[in-house]
Amino acid sequence: MSTAIEPAPVVTDAGQRRSSADRGTAARRERRRDWPLIGLWIALVVAAIIWIVPFLFMFITSVKSQADVANLAPWALPTHWEWGNYTDAAQVGNIWVSGANSLVIAVIKVPLGLLLAAMAAFALSRLKFRWQQLLLGVIALGTLIPVQVALGPLFSTMLSLNLLNTKVGLMLPYLAFGVSYQVFILYGFFKAIPEELDEAARIDGAGNWRLFWQVILPLAKPALAALFILDFVSTWNEYPMALTLLQTTDQFTIPLGITNFQTQYGSNYPQLNAYIIMSILPVLIVYLLFQRYFVQGALAGAVKG
Repeated sequence: MSTAIEPAPVVTDAGQRRSSADRGTAARRERRRDWPLIGLWIALVVAAIIWIVPFLFMFITSVKSQADVANLAPWALPTHWEWGNYTDAAQVGNIWVSGANSLVIAVIKVPLGLLLAAMAAFALSRLKFRWQQLLLGVIALGTLIPVQVALGPLFSTMLSLNLLNTKVGLMLPYLAFGVSYQVFILYGFFKAIPEELDEAARIDGAGNWRLFWQVILPLAKPALAALFILDFVSTWNEYPMALTLLQTTDQFTIPLGITNFQTQYGSNYPQLNAYIIMSILPVLIVYLLFQRYFVQGALAGAVKG
């Protein structure tokens, strides 16, 4: 019994040229596909430079002496690094008291506001009741009210409640103005969660409370983390309401502490910049801790499937 031996394929010069041409075309296409990525990297580097340069300038100024600020160029390195500007600014500007006040307000207000917003958004997205959409519209309108319009009535209200110049008197309006936009954002996120998960949880005997804590909130962790960062930053940096409701330096928050320091020691640029840098460190730490969840929350809902 004989077996047929197939001849080996013959590769001609033309075939080799076509193969080389195909590889060259593929390489060129791959290079063309990389141009958008290169453009994105260039935009990222430019944006990073725009944001980093002012902070670099502040840092260089914060470690200079008064003589260096007067005699050297703004971008010149100091002749002697004055790290003592940070301790002097913290002591003179009483940053520990202002920072503690801001931290207490943010640590209590931000989680409490998120909890209230999450509960309200859960009720609006999962429970069926009359005037549901009207209530959502009223809450959405709350995000359009400018803070400056409410400063006068807010002062009178807190004065009548004997809450003027107190942390509680500042946290209450913070909650009122912050919860509305958080409810609006979480409502859209909760509505995107499939209701089949609700049905599966209810089959297992879960009520509304258990459904909220064990199903909805764990799935909403990225959105909650993103809102936590945004709300923490806005609470830490809030100025108009704090200026209206706080009257003594022992109750000042960080923005008022910076203003007070600038009013009294505005000519001392090294210590002023050191004070500002120290005031932004807590916000930077919070962002670094929640950065991964912040990115997930920003992209939540972008991919459907």
